[in-house]
Amino acid sequence: MSDLTLRPPRTARTGRPRAAARTGVLRAVLVRLGTALLVLLCTATVSFFLVRLSGDPVKLLLPADATAHQEAVLRAGLGLDRPLITQYLDFLWDLLHFDFGTSISYNEPVGHVLADRLPATLELAAAALVVTLVIALPAGIVAAMRRGRASDRGIMTGVLLGQSTPPFWVGILLILVFAVGLHALPASGYGTFANLVLPAVTLSVYSIAVVARLLRSSLIDVLTSDHIRTARAKGFGPVKTVLTHGLRNAALPVVTVIGLEVGSLLGGAILTEQVFSWPGVGQLTIEAISNRDFPLVQATVLFFAATFVVVNLLVDLSYSLLDPRVRTSR
Repeated sequence: MSDLTLRPPRTARTGRPRAAARTGVLRAVLVRLGTALLVLLCTATVSFFLVRLSGDPVKLLLPADATAHQEAVLRAGLGLDRPLITQYLDFLWDLLHFDFGTSISYNEPVGHVLADRLPATLELAAAALVVTLVIALPAGIVAAMRRGRASDRGIMTGVLLGQSTPPFWVGILLILVFAVGLHALPASGYGTFANLVLPAVTLSVYSIAVVARLLRSSLIDVLTSDHIRTARAKGFGPVKTVLTHGLRNAALPVVTVIGLEVGSLLGGAILTEQVFSWPGVGQLTIEAISNRDFPLVQATVLFFAATFVVVNLLVDLSYSLLDPRVRTSR
């Protein structure tokens, strides 16, 4: 009885480790959030100063015969007559209030201009991600299961071509074949499923190659491990072994690269949207740079940077759901 009274309760012994684990996870999340905010601050700073090296937007907005007084009035109206450091501090202050300023070329709040173009870019990126997963995951699994065979060599050849071919060249080639040659799909436009097919395929080619190659490599490493040999010894077929025991263990690096590719799909949409005249944020970025629209350029750059940061943060936090070892190490 004395032993029972002196022994600490089970909850008392396990409470501290669990509390320490929760504290560690919270600390890791806060560190990653702080790092994300620092990256966004650096991106905002670099974009603010670099965009002003492109020239004076007043020269583009006024006719060639405009007087110096007219240029001075317009420059003051845009707030470009103030010292650069004052403009920068005002820019940071507005960012804290989610105020991106007024577009010079559209004469509208930048937030409204972005909101009008954002759905098209998200639609294109989502379609490209679906195409990537539908093609890359089966291709990587087949290549790993049939390593060294003709199907594996064929898939790896396609992967090499996909990683070596510029996306804009793929888009032009698809237009020549399916729009000009076969008249099966429109070469440009927005609003229908047919308009979405060629841009989505173009944008997904590189991502398909990256995901398929990494999945094949990860699965090959996993399929040589002890637990896979044990599953095969228990009578599991090769397909069931891979889908049940192999994919989960090979998923961590694949999820990482898929998360990175989500950001790449949004960033890569700039050239794809130009090729197919897709009215998204990518095309808006090119227009803003051409017009020296400082607030709009800064906002679009921050949008792409924030996308990368948020996706990377979510992928990092999802590690603990896929790999218990990561969870316990925190």
